[in-house]
Amino acid sequence: MDAEEVTDNNPDERKRHKGKHDKPKPWDDESIDHWKIEKFDPSWNEGGLLEVSSFSTLFPQYREKYLQEAWPIVKGALKEHGISCELDLVKGSMTVSTTRKTKDPYIIVKSRDLIKLLSRSVPAPQAIKILNDEMQCDIIKIGGLVRNKEKFVKRRQRLVGPNSSTLKALEILTGCYILVQGNSVASMGSFKGLKQVRRIVEECMLNKMHPLYNIKVLMMRRDLASNPELANENWDRFLPKFKKKNVKQKKVKSKEKKEYTPFPPPQPPSKIDMQLDSGEYFLSDKKKSAKKWQERQEKQAEKTAENKRKREEAFKPPEEAPVQEQGKNDKEDIVAMATSLKNKAKEFGKRKSGDKIDAEMYIAAGPSSSKKLKTKNKK
Repeated sequence: MDAEEVTDNNPDERKRHKGKHDKPKPWDDESIDHWKIEKFDPSWNEGGLLEVSSFSTLFPQYREKYLQEAWPIVKGALKEHGISCELDLVKGSMTVSTTRKTKDPYIIVKSRDLIKLLSRSVPAPQAIKILNDEMQCDIIKIGGLVRNKEKFVKRRQRLVGPNSSTLKALEILTGCYILVQGNSVASMGSFKGLKQVRRIVEECMLNKMHPLYNIKVLMMRRDLASNPELANENWDRFLPKFKKKNVKQKKVKSKEKKEYTPFPPPQPPSKIDMQLDSGEYFLSDKKKSAKKWQERQEKQAEKTAENKRKREEAFKPPEEAPVQEQGKNDKEDIVAMATSLKNKAKEFGKRKSGDKIDAEMYIAAGPSSSKKLKTKNKK
């Protein structure tokens, strides 16, 4: 009855069900941040671990020299957490395992990630940061996403960019360390940043979206997040939508299909068959050699004749233009002379009668008469 009265008086409160588990929990407090990762305290696990856990990974041969130099740094960092490590140069492997001094049960997983990053060409000072609780890692395998080797190299270079500018921009916007090496991409950072990096890398390698477009979207998201008015709103209307343009591809020429025949094609005649047909097979060696010599002489004679013809071509005179009919040319000359005389007569009538007129200027003559006039004037 009491419980019913409480619910009647406070309808806003949620209904409670009877049971032994219906009790207030200590973690149901709003002041507690459930997403915060607390640093491990050794007092939480004073007894240590009961079983020994170990992980090992292989590394390529070109990393052997660097790992030998950097191994003391790695060993010292793992020793602080009670983890033992071993570098086997004969087998080409790295091994990490727990000891009696290990208190944190999750540190063995972190140390496994450390040797994975070292084998993927991540520098030792950067890889040691994975031992921190806030730092996570992700290794993205890109080797199987593209079949064609040339396309794979181009898209991987597109992800890196000129002078690694695209990679640096992604590192700044996502807050993650990114290393492109061989057939994999190693990244270190927060869970949110690693999720963004994986999406961008996969979209780039699958040719879905260029990394520059993703960088633009990330920059706009960061600007929108800094604005308190738009912090809790939907950002889809502000973000750009990129459409993929289809590039025309070359049409593959389809080969014409031949009619199917169950019988194989006829066998081409061999050299002996051809000799049998011509009768050469039955000739003696002397006759064969004589025939070959005769053929050689004929070929040589043809070649000399061709060379002689090429040499004589240089001495042949060029073809002259065809001569026109004389009758037509004479008529055209008479008509031209008549018109010129008419024009000069008109000019003569216009001039004054008192002017000195040189009659020879108006006579239609050849070039020889004009030269004589010039010599007379000079005298």
